[in-house]
Amino acid sequence: MPRLTLSRKIFFALATLLVVLLLLSAAFSIFALQRGLGPYVAEIEIRRMDWLAQLLQKHYAANGSWDKLRKDEGAWHRLQMGDPGTAQVETRDKDDARLPPWYARPRRFEDRPPPGFAPQLELLPRHFMPPPPPGFFADPREAADSIYQRLGVVDASGARVAGASVDMASAALLPIRSGRLVIGHLVLAPVEGLDSEADRAFFARQSGVIVLTGLVGLVFALVLSWQLARRWLSPIDALTQGAQDVARGRLGTRVQVRGSDELALLGRTFNNMAERLDTVETSRRAWLADVAHELRTPLAAMRAEIEALQDGVRSFDDRTALRLHRQVMRLGQLVDDLRSSMRDPPAESLTKAPVFPLTLLKEALAMTRNRFAQHRIAVDAQAIEALAAQSQPVVDGDAHRLHQVFMNLLENTLSYTDAGGALRIGAAVEGSSGAQRLVLRFDDSAPGVAADELPRLFERLFRAEGSRSRALGGSGLGLSICHATIEAHGGEIDASASPLGGVQITLWLPLAPTS
Repeated sequence: MPRLTLSRKIFFALATLLVVLLLLSAAFSIFALQRGLGPYVAEIEIRRMDWLAQLLQKHYAANGSWDKLRKDEGAWHRLQMGDPGTAQVETRDKDDARLPPWYARPRRFEDRPPPGFAPQLELLPRHFMPPPPPGFFADPREAADSIYQRLGVVDASGARVAGASVDMASAALLPIRSGRLVIGHLVLAPVEGLDSEADRAFFARQSGVIVLTGLVGLVFALVLSWQLARRWLSPIDALTQGAQDVARGRLGTRVQVRGSDELALLGRTFNNMAERLDTVETSRRAWLADVAHELRTPLAAMRAEIEALQDGVRSFDDRTALRLHRQVMRLGQLVDDLRSSMRDPPAESLTKAPVFPLTLLKEALAMTRNRFAQHRIAVDAQAIEALAAQSQPVVDGDAHRLHQVFMNLLENTLSYTDAGGALRIGAAVEGSSGAQRLVLRFDDSAPGVAADELPRLFERLFRAEGSRSRALGGSGLGLSICHATIEAHGGEIDASASPLGGVQITLWLPLAPTS
C-alpha cells in the first residue's frame, strides 16, 4: 500500500470536499427544479388567461360586485366558455379593444354558431366548423388535468369568489382591475407532481443537464485539486528531501525557490541555514587542522629536545630547561585559548569589582611596548592619556578578563600588521549621565580584511583568509575570546574597515554609575 503523503492527504481531502459539494449542489438543483417547475408553469398559464380576466372585469362592471358570481356557479362556467353572461355587456363592449383578437364576435353568417348552440371556447382556427351536438364529447373542464380544476377567482381581500379553492401562498396571480383599482385576482394553483409525459420529459432533460454539468465540474475540480496540491506541496517535499540530505551530512544541498510567498520564504531560510552549516563545517575542519598544526609545533619541539637528551646529544642545562618551559607555556596558552573560545563566560562567573579600564589598557601597552618596537609598529595612545587626565572611567567588571581582552587586541595587531605600520587607540566617553559608556577604538594599518568577512571575525570557528592567516602567528582565537568577554560585561564589540588601511576594532563598555 503506497504511503499516504501530505500531498495525497490534501488531494483526497479536497476531492472529498468537492464531491460532497457537487453532489449537494446537484441534489438541491434537481429538488429546486422539481419544486419550482409547477409554479413556473402556473405563471406562464395564468398570463395566457388575460382574456378571462377581462371577462371577469366586464362581469364585475355590469353587476357592481362579485355577489352574482358567488351565487351562480353557472355564470363562472359561462365565463370560462367565453360568454360574458349579459347581452347588454356584449353590445356595449363589443368593440372593446382590450379583448383579444380571437375573442371578437363573428361578423359573417357562416362564422356564427347555429341557433340553439351555446358559444364554445375557440381552440381551432378562425374559420368556423360547426361544433358537435351537445353531449357528444365530455366537457374538457371536468378532466382531472384540466387547468379549470386549478383555476379560481378571489376578491380584493383574497376571499374566494368562484372556482377552485387555491392556496394564495403558492398560487400564480393575475390581477383584475377596474381602472387603477384592483378588484380581485384570477388565481391558478401549480401542478402537483409531474403527471404528464411532457413534464416528465422536461424534468428528465434538465436533470440530465445538471448531472452532466456536475460530472464535468467534478472532473475539472479533481484535476485542479491535484495540480494545486502538487504546486503547493512540492516545495514542502523538496524541503523534506533537503533536510534529509543535510541530516546525512550533505551540507551543499540547496532547494529551488520560486515566488515570494511563505513557502518561498521557508525555502530561502532553509538555503541560508544549509549555507551557514556548510560554512561552519568548512571552518570547523580548517580550524581543527590549524589547531592540530599549532599543537604539533610545540609537541614536536619538546619531542626533539627530549630525544636529544635521551640520546646524550645534549645535556640538560638551564638553556634546555628554558626551551622546554617555553614550549610547555605555549602549549598551555593554546589550550587555554581553545577552552576560552569554545565556552562563553557567563556574566555571573565574572569576579566583578570597580575597575579602571584605562589603567588596564596602559599596563597592556607597557607589556607589549618592546614587541611593538621590534616589529617597527608605531603606537599612538595620546587619546588615552588625554581622557585619563580629565577623568578616570570606572567599569564594574573583572580586571583579569578585561586585561586579557586588551592583550588579545594588541596581540592581534602584532600578529597581523605589516612591519612599519601603525596602531592608533582612541578613547572617549559617550552617553548621558547615568547611562555612559566607554568607547575604545583600535585602528591598525594594512593589511585589511574583506568587507564580507568583517562581521564574522568574532566567530569562534571562522578564520579570514588572505593576509591575516594563522601562518603569521597567534592561535586565531583572540577575537572570539574578546567578543565573549565584552558581552559578559554588558558591552558590545564590532569590527570595521580602518581609515589606516587595516581593521578597526571598536568596543563599548558600560560605566559604573557615579555615586
